[in-house]
Amino acid sequence: MSRISGALLVAVGLTAIAGLSCAAATTPTGGAVAIDEAGVSAADGTSLSVDRTTSQATNETTASSPNGTSPPELTAAYPNPTAYGDEGEYLVLEAPNGTELGAYRLDDGHREARLPDRTVGGRIVLTANRSAVPDGVRGPIVEWSEMVPLSNAGESLTLSDGNGTVETLEYEDAPEGEVLRPDTDRRWRALGATSFEPVVGGPGSVRAFALPDSPSVPLAVIESAERRVLLAGYTFTSERVADRLIAVRERGVAVEVIVDGAPVGGLTERSAAVLDRLTAANVSVRVVGGDGGRYEFQHGKYAVVDDRAIVLTENWKPAGVGGASSRGWGVVVDSPAIVDGLSRTFRADSGSRGAVPWEAFRGDVSLESAAPSRRQYPARIESQSVAVERAELVVAPDNAAGRVQGLLANASDSVRIVQVSIGGRDDRLLREAIAAAERGVEVRILLSGAWYVEEENRRLVDQLRTLSAREDLPLSVRLAEPGGRYEKIHAKGVVIDGETVVLGSLNWNDNAYDDNREVAVVLHGTEAGAYFRKVFERDWRGGITLVPAGTVLTLVAVVLPVARLGRRVEFASQPGTEREVPGARID
Repeated sequence: MSRISGALLVAVGLTAIAGLSCAAATTPTGGAVAIDEAGVSAADGTSLSVDRTTSQATNETTASSPNGTSPPELTAAYPNPTAYGDEGEYLVLEAPNGTELGAYRLDDGHREARLPDRTVGGRIVLTANRSAVPDGVRGPIVEWSEMVPLSNAGESLTLSDGNGTVETLEYEDAPEGEVLRPDTDRRWRALGATSFEPVVGGPGSVRAFALPDSPSVPLAVIESAERRVLLAGYTFTSERVADRLIAVRERGVAVEVIVDGAPVGGLTERSAAVLDRLTAANVSVRVVGGDGGRYEFQHGKYAVVDDRAIVLTENWKPAGVGGASSRGWGVVVDSPAIVDGLSRTFRADSGSRGAVPWEAFRGDVSLESAAPSRRQYPARIESQSVAVERAELVVAPDNAAGRVQGLLANASDSVRIVQVSIGGRDDRLLREAIAAAERGVEVRILLSGAWYVEEENRRLVDQLRTLSAREDLPLSVRLAEPGGRYEKIHAKGVVIDGETVVLGSLNWNDNAYDDNREVAVVLHGTEAGAYFRKVFERDWRGGITLVPAGTVLTLVAVVLPVARLGRRVEFASQPGTEREVPGARID
């Protein structure tokens, strides 16, 4: 990921947690698994039994500690705190009950120190200054005044006992404010970041809808609230959504909102006005991404309303849920597992160290002016209740990219991809889609025609066209032509084999996979697949309308679409797209 490019980790003799892959998995109670900087626990706080395997060590390791038990294990390190002078750096040990810490020594190649004289068991946090350890780090915390300082530039840490080396931990280039977890694929994690596994629910039915055609669907769900509304967004400027939230709050419904504190382009005056209104109406509004924030962007777009959840590709603004601009996909889900998973995600993010009340954030923020979208579009695609065999909740950076990659790897017939843009030819999900085409799977990719990154996306599509022609692949790419039905593509979705749908905030680029909080759902079922494939195919065809023969105007009515078709095919060879990555435009 960009913040830790060049970081290299080699863990010798370290343990690895088995089974925490990006495949769908749940705890015995159906909850997601959370991994923080101090260990593993179920999302509901219960403990989990974990199978551990030990990697091959280059040095001889001891089979047991001096008192006959297994030796302690180094499971986390926090070498580069954000605090001045690196105050608060710590190590985490996993020790069997009855472990005598004083029997072990830690050596960084320059200095060696004996661990404190304590008999311990379980997770132990070792630090030179207990009071400087960041809030939220699970203990117990053991102060170790002689602790070997941890190097930001990297080093080799050796834990040994009287018989020799127990294990060695090597790392380079410690990113500020991130924790080293050698038992995870993403070795460095922002302090306090979650590591949820996909949550599975169903069977049941969901309400599928498309925007700008059905902006009333999310509004109606919010209006129905009786107990709670938890709403997460990247940007929030919709007065109509704010009106509904204030109305249900006045009825006694608990309403909480989180938004990103630094969207690309900055917070707008309109956004500040809406958030001011919500706060004045006793709606809890928190801004995510300040000092100590875990993610680059809070980019998820969803809401939990009582026992239902809305998951969107669109922002809470007129251009998104207001039906005033963007082609988007959305779904309303009532699966208890999905709703609970989203609630946990919301709580984890709204309660994080980087989340601050809007009132406290408001005074220091500079605001940008921006005019809202006010265009209107025809409602040609109706929402529909469709059956699903099961649904999955996936989030980034925890599991979403790996799960979608796995789904693409299993495609056998067709893949339909709609994205604002794609990070490039080497994008990991695009590579998987190309691999599907190489297996004979028909792959179609529909991209936005927005002007602002057209040139770079023309280059990408030229590369894909060249590849497709050279390898004779069933791979085609097209720039969307709205034809008056919407302004631009903003959906982020995939339909696989006509029966698996992925939709949500996940853009296809490394920033979304590794750095942002993203939320998406996977819908399994032929009815859901048919609905969103129909939306895709209509947009793939663009504004073409077939005119019945036998009228005086048949020739004229057909000539114009044919001319338009010719232009579309030519334009599809060199399309431009709207890119959604930090540094350009993301929403």
